[in-house]
Amino acid sequence: MKKVLLITSSLVLSGLQAQEISAPPSEKMNIIKTNVTAYAFRNINLTYERAINRWFSVNMGFGAMPEGKVPFINSFLSNEDEKRFQNLEAKSFSFTIESRFYLGAGYGKGFYIAPYYRYSKITSNTFDFYYDYTFSGTTFQIPLKGFGNANGNSGGVMVGTQFFLTSNRNLVLDLWIAGAHYGAGKGDFTMTSDIPLTPDMQAELKREIENLDIPYVNYTVETNTNGARVIIDGPWIGFRTGLSLGYRF
Repeated sequence: MKKVLLITSSLVLSGLQAQEISAPPSEKMNIIKTNVTAYAFRNINLTYERAINRWFSVNMGFGAMPEGKVPFINSFLSNEDEKRFQNLEAKSFSFTIESRFYLGAGYGKGFYIAPYYRYSKITSNTFDFYYDYTFSGTTFQIPLKGFGNANGNSGGVMVGTQFFLTSNRNLVLDLWIAGAHYGAGKGDFTMTSDIPLTPDMQAELKREIENLDIPYVNYTVETNTNGARVIIDGPWIGFRTGLSLGYRF
């Protein structure tokens, strides 16, 4: 991850040092925009883009998702496993710094390639979880309370194209065609029980959590008489696409 940060910083610095191609007085060098498609997933976001010269610009973006249902939960949990998580909700925050290299008209217009770095954090609410424990032929539902958070640092590349929508070139449409990032993530989730768990109950709880088999997430499970601890330590993967509208000044 240090390599990703160094590469991103080098790209930004190289762009700042490449100002020998000065902008014509008529060019507007700043754009404020928001990804309108992200609001469908409760993601409130804002991005500032600053053109350094004709071919290079720097973007800084912030995004926040208020607490609510986990988007696309059915894509990584089966219906049966999803039922084990009662009232699970999450909120998130992200910060992205991106360098853009324009291959078209420039000064914020045309096709671009954009290496970027992203920090992300996800926090859950206090949710209910249960698992089935069988003793002497009778099955009991053992309830637990869960809470935790995870964060990740990642680097990636996105390609897209940006247009000016009006004759005075104030309104901007930014199409994120496709992007992906990869990095490292860490997290810690705790589940507590109101009743002391026997060694057999702990072993069954450990198996139940491990069998959730959440894709793209590496985690280990520790159990004790009070419940379980889920430790995330592994890859952090994400994708970017969307449509932004902005104002150029």
